[in-house]
Amino acid sequence: MQSMKEHKAFMMRAIELARAGMTRGEGGPFGAVVVRDGEIIGEGWNRVLVLNDPTAHGEVQAIRDACSRLGSFSLEGCEIYTTGQPCPMCLGAILWARIGRIHHGFRVEDAARIGFDDREFFREFALPVERRKVGSVDCCREEALKLVDEYAALPTTRGY
Repeated sequence: MQSMKEHKAFMMRAIELARAGMTRGEGGPFGAVVVRDGEIIGEGWNRVLVLNDPTAHGEVQAIRDACSRLGSFSLEGCEIYTTGQPCPMCLGAILWARIGRIHHGFRVEDAARIGFDDREFFREFALPVERRKVGSVDCCREEALKLVDEYAALPTTRGY
């Protein structure tokens, strides 16, 4: 369990990464570190603009870095320190990575003040699929379902 001093140090590192990236024009004020057993094992900052990649958020970059360093897709037992409350995409990545706790600086409503308004995304996810702005319909469902069965039958199938 981290002390308050350690929590602050990890968040300050995330802030430092965010500040450096945003002043270089790489993206918004978002930085993150992944911590396991009191040690930073992954770092990232928003690189959306420099990489022309809408998925290059600070949390995703930190998760990618940590997973690469560990040689594993699972970050079970880890915590993430992120300058801003995660957007839905980053929250999904955090859940898929099995990170156990999120520590964030500013909140979703604070980010909205500077043009990063995730509130609409959260509202969209709460709607039934048929009422969302981006339509979603089945296409070649039967053929695609064969992939599910083929995957389940592979001898090398691993859950994640």
